[in-house]
Amino acid sequence: MIPSIHDRGSETIGLIRYLYGPGTKEEHTDPHLVAAFDPLTPDPGRDPKATYEQLQRLLDQPVNALPAGKRPEKHVWHLSVRAAPEDPVLSDENWAAIARRMVAATGIAPDGDEAACRWAAVRHADDHIHIIATLVRDDGRRPRLHNEARRAQAACRRIEVDHDLRRVAPGDGTAAKPPTSAERHKAEREGRDRTAREELRETVRRAVAGATSTDEFLGRLRDAGLLVRTKVLPSGDLQGYKVALPDDRNGNKEPVYYAGSTLAPDLSLPRIRKRFSGNTPSQDSGAPSVEAPSGPATARRRTATAAWQAVLVIDHAEDAQVAAHIAAAGEVLDALAKTSAAHTRAELREAAFKFERATRSHVQAERGHDHALRQAARDLVRSGPALGRGEDGATTAMAIDMLFFLVTAAAHWHAKKNHAQQAAAARQAAEHLRAAYRAAADIPLGVLYQWGRRLPLPLRQRQAAYLRQAVPELAEQALAEPGWFALAATLADAEAAGHDPAGLLSEAAGLRELETADSVCEVLVWRLRRMADLPADATAMPERAATASPGNSRTARPSASRSDQPHRTR
Repeated sequence: MIPSIHDRGSETIGLIRYLYGPGTKEEHTDPHLVAAFDPLTPDPGRDPKATYEQLQRLLDQPVNALPAGKRPEKHVWHLSVRAAPEDPVLSDENWAAIARRMVAATGIAPDGDEAACRWAAVRHADDHIHIIATLVRDDGRRPRLHNEARRAQAACRRIEVDHDLRRVAPGDGTAAKPPTSAERHKAEREGRDRTAREELRETVRRAVAGATSTDEFLGRLRDAGLLVRTKVLPSGDLQGYKVALPDDRNGNKEPVYYAGSTLAPDLSLPRIRKRFSGNTPSQDSGAPSVEAPSGPATARRRTATAAWQAVLVIDHAEDAQVAAHIAAAGEVLDALAKTSAAHTRAELREAAFKFERATRSHVQAERGHDHALRQAARDLVRSGPALGRGEDGATTAMAIDMLFFLVTAAAHWHAKKNHAQQAAAARQAAEHLRAAYRAAADIPLGVLYQWGRRLPLPLRQRQAAYLRQAVPELAEQALAEPGWFALAATLADAEAAGHDPAGLLSEAAGLRELETADSVCEVLVWRLRRMADLPADATAMPERAATASPGNSRTARPSASRSDQPHRTR
């Protein structure tokens, strides 16, 4: 059950007309009162003699009783409470009880307070109610509404238990502010997939990914097409910034600006500057710390390495260091989504969007330890867009594979810390990474599958012997997987490049447990190709490059029976 406290208003009659009206898309059905401060409150929805104006005058009476100069300008309080889609349809009596608990919990009408604020709860759909209240008590005083949003959330958690509803993960006050109903309705009217607030948050996050100075960050915002305003102190120091979409205008046709801190707590300028704190002086001026990657494939290979190192940190490091790595992982996801090919971009964008919630908790990040991941994000941005084929496409699959493990490790860490919302967000991001991986890995693994099937039987048997020697506990499972052919081809490539296949296998399998992997072979393929510095695209191996035709380079895995094709699930 989700409570949403909306922006305060100044016209009681306007909100009443909306609640009892047809809705912006004719979605309101049978609007009626389910509860109110007074059982005799008129209901314009069910009583043909009752009017909107009667209800408005009754609610506004304590406000109008004050002298004109003492009336609050924004006196209309509005709370909506929505059940989850899978919850049963609640009766009017259930919603009435929920409304009374919400006004008591938030301080609008505490239990037993006969001089509390006046309120009414309106239902115009099966799954939610709206509570309207006026912010002057019957005794002329103002209500005490400190931390009303947090208290509303706590009340909903108790209501979920009492009514056997879906349990929503409790928050900790570190989430970004959600879009208001007005912002959502505006986005719907204008045909936007996301609200301006959400679009700006995503764009700002992408701009900060891997940035090393304030000037670079602000420049990226402008390059992304945003309108940018900065606030400068008399000393000349920059205090903050605001951003707007060029086509998002208010009623006066003026751009609607959002301060970074209102988009997300970690997007305020002081918090962003903390990300730069681990940089050297040359970095803070915008100069790169290491040689720029030669192309998207190199950047993705570096990303895979940095992600894997971060997995090991999350498993064993102090909390402050882990928090920094998880926050930097969000930058990597933003950068990867920004620079990936069309067939993976949508899922990567959703993964980054969901993981944003996992990047913040009350554990204070210790900056500086996240340098490798932030450098990986910077490399991805500087290397530019990747192609969806060849080495670019194959290293994208490699990077996503490693990032999947990183995001999953973050979910486990948050769960152990009882960060329920962050753990849920990381798990959701992992599902989108899983889908992106399938799209990215299909062709490169298909190529490896074909090469593996073409290996002479004695050579395949030798690779199987290496597997049994290095990981006897997993060997039979791996040999039974369709992906075994791709692993056999990779072991053959490693051996041809002068590596010890059994030694590589032992090291790769020992880095982290494999028992929970859906495909042991696929995980080992990417680990081995990264560790042995083999091309992720198998057709780029020297002994194959001369014989691999463009058709072969895009050979997909056969779509025959399950036993004939590699397993694509993470």
